[in-house]
Amino acid sequence: MTLRNRILVLACALVVLGGVAVASVLHASARADRRNQARPGGPRISAGPVSLTDSRRLVFRNMAWGPHRDELTSVPASDPSAPRIASKVKCLRFYAASGTGVCLQAKHGTVQDTYRAVILDATLHERARYDVPGIPSRARVSPSGRFAAWTAFVGGDSYAGTNFSTRAAIVDTRTGRLTPSLEAYRVIKDGRTYHAADVNFWGVTFASDDRTFYATMATHGSTYLVRGDLRARTVTTVHTDVECPSLSPDGTRVAYKKRVEGLPADAPWHLYVLDLATGRETALAEPRSVDDQAVWRDDHTLVYALPGDYGADLYTLPSDGTGAPHRISTAAVSPAYIG
Repeated sequence: MTLRNRILVLACALVVLGGVAVASVLHASARADRRNQARPGGPRISAGPVSLTDSRRLVFRNMAWGPHRDELTSVPASDPSAPRIASKVKCLRFYAASGTGVCLQAKHGTVQDTYRAVILDATLHERARYDVPGIPSRARVSPSGRFAAWTAFVGGDSYAGTNFSTRAAIVDTRTGRLTPSLEAYRVIKDGRTYHAADVNFWGVTFASDDRTFYATMATHGSTYLVRGDLRARTVTTVHTDVECPSLSPDGTRVAYKKRVEGLPADAPWHLYVLDLATGRETALAEPRSVDDQAVWRDDHTLVYALPGDYGADLYTLPSDGTGAPHRISTAAVSPAYIG
């Protein structure tokens, strides 16, 4: 091949690559435009003030396409399908209690995205922010609002498989003291201090005493419910086969997802409730696989997300194994009951 022909081939290749790049940019732009356009039949949404102290409200991340997608929105807790008030604050994951919120956000860069946890006051104004080392997956605030926790994937991007690594952090929202990873805590397993290089933590949930929390610990292919002590900086194994725990308001039970044999590898979980005093497990009446950290609406009812047309929908279910799941809101995720 002559030099002239080589130059022509190179020029043609550059033109083709340039065309592909332009097409990709135009496709991404068109997709973004579609996401910003409200779909017919979607929830009614309007901009307005959202407070984390409004009594009997439900606040969640809005997933409906349109100008308010990904914003925190508020509805009456008694009528989750009512028109939504949108706050302009965008979160990937969110939770709130006692006037304090934690909002996990993505900051889009030219090369790669970065992530952060933002502590919000009652009017959704930023109080503090912290770097998050990977894709956010879980968020919680203690009942008093003093502590906030979040989990991020730092290797892999799904709980379904085994090739993932997570990091769970806890911050004291009053003092700003941050524990970047629960791996800094002493692990007590079977009554003895336990060391392993593969220990992972995720899914923190807080008790009302501003000292006790629960979380998932994984090691050597098994998962455990652990009880944490914020003062002693220890975690102690409590029960096996527990993921993404959520402590009931009365502090007596933990709702969680449990891997069940025979289910697909990418959807292996069913919802259960564990009685902490007796160790008794109750399978809940949700036949579908749930990959979420459920929220307690009250001592008898759970709320959780399942995939929907816009990303996720919210469902309720009795916590005693009776009843049936009931969809309460479309295009919503990361719910928090206020007041």
